[in-house]
Amino acid sequence: MVAANMASDEARRAAREKRHLTLLRSEPDAVHTSPEEEIDAATDAVRVRAALEQLTPRDREALLLWDAGMSYDQIAAQTGLARGAIGTTLARARRRLVEAYDAGREGGEHVARG
Repeated sequence: MVAANMASDEARRAAREKRHLTLLRSEPDAVHTSPEEEIDAATDAVRVRAALEQLTPRDREALLLWDAGMSYDQIAAQTGLARGAIGTTLARARRRLVEAYDAGREGGEHVARG
């Protein structure tokens, strides 16, 4: 469990750095962003985090490690999964992430209409 927590922490750190670099690269465009676009982006970020929380710890960890730029071999070593299972795990995690995101979006729109 300690190793999984350390891997999750490392994946989160790497993801934060990746987001920070992405934000820095897109900074000139950010000057022209409307308040509505900023709200939409913040809402999307909340929905993505909520969707990630719906995944199993194994799926979430594999997906975050992949997003942080780790290879299948590195993900297998970090998670203890067989290298051959990584592709299947990632495909399942992506599908479940999209389903959870869409469900959250539909639920949010439904609530907003009221």
